[in-house]
Amino acid sequence: MLFIPQKRFVWILTLIALSITAIAILPFIGMELMSVGRILTDSFHRDIFIAIRLPRVLTAFLAGGGLAVCGLVFQGLFRNPMADPYTLGVASGASFGAAAVILSGAAGTALLGVPATAIGALCGAFLSFALVLAFSGAANRPTDRAAPSPHTILLAGIAVSFFFSSLLMFLQYMSDTRESFHIVRWLMGGVDVFGYRPLLTMLPFAAAGLILTAANVTALDHFLTGEDIAQTRGVRVRLSRGLLLCAASITVGGIVSVCGPVCFVGMMIPHLCRGVFGASHRILLPACLMAGGVFLSICDTFARTVIAPAEIPVGVITALLGGPFLVWVSRKK
Repeated sequence: MLFIPQKRFVWILTLIALSITAIAILPFIGMELMSVGRILTDSFHRDIFIAIRLPRVLTAFLAGGGLAVCGLVFQGLFRNPMADPYTLGVASGASFGAAAVILSGAAGTALLGVPATAIGALCGAFLSFALVLAFSGAANRPTDRAAPSPHTILLAGIAVSFFFSSLLMFLQYMSDTRESFHIVRWLMGGVDVFGYRPLLTMLPFAAAGLILTAANVTALDHFLTGEDIAQTRGVRVRLSRGLLLCAASITVGGIVSVCGPVCFVGMMIPHLCRGVFGASHRILLPACLMAGGVFLSICDTFARTVIAPAEIPVGVITALLGGPFLVWVSRKK
């Protein structure tokens, strides 16, 4: 049975209240404030609220929560508070896959109801995941049957990230002006969605990743003590790590396919939640899910209102916040 101290229980209730408030209030905020009465009496404003604002807030909430959970997984596996979905090149691989679909001209097509961009992003995410496992495994000696160390996987992830970033630059160079602008704008990250189809596209992948992470959340606690100690406590290190990395890849691929590579959410939110809720991942998992959702929803609301009627890509806002956050953490540590 999980015991939650009273202070942390209050924080969890606060996060639940903030999540409900964000979903309930933020759709009314935009270039023009809306009231409940106006939505009920005016069909034009009702259509805007239902078809644009509400799905956008829900999409931002799910994307922010998913990225925060992925960051939590990476930070727990590598015992590094600076790890995030970009650490293993998963986000870079997903971005490359989606950019390749855009360049091919198939961005508007779908396969079995799944947009081609989403398929490309998922293929890129799994390709980067496979390359990281292959490179980190090859770095072990032939006689070493132990799982690759976190440092080996981390270095392999950095190499894969640079590799896919180089391929992205090559794609931009080979594309024409319109395609290059489309790719650059998409790489900035954004939640400028219309209707519920993008949310429904992202939901199965995010849900699958979150469920797989929740099923292995106890292993994350043991990873904090070191892999040798975790193995003595009955954790199947190689299997658990592979499942957690696979869960993060699924989630990141689904999110990137809709929102693009929104950076720093997966690094900042788990780090802040850990300072409030402690090291238990059974508490951190729902806390990061809610805190990441609230954070990205607020950032997206600010991005679409601060220079209205124009919009700022939400990835620009999170990047502007992430830089000072890194400086703060460096000075603190």
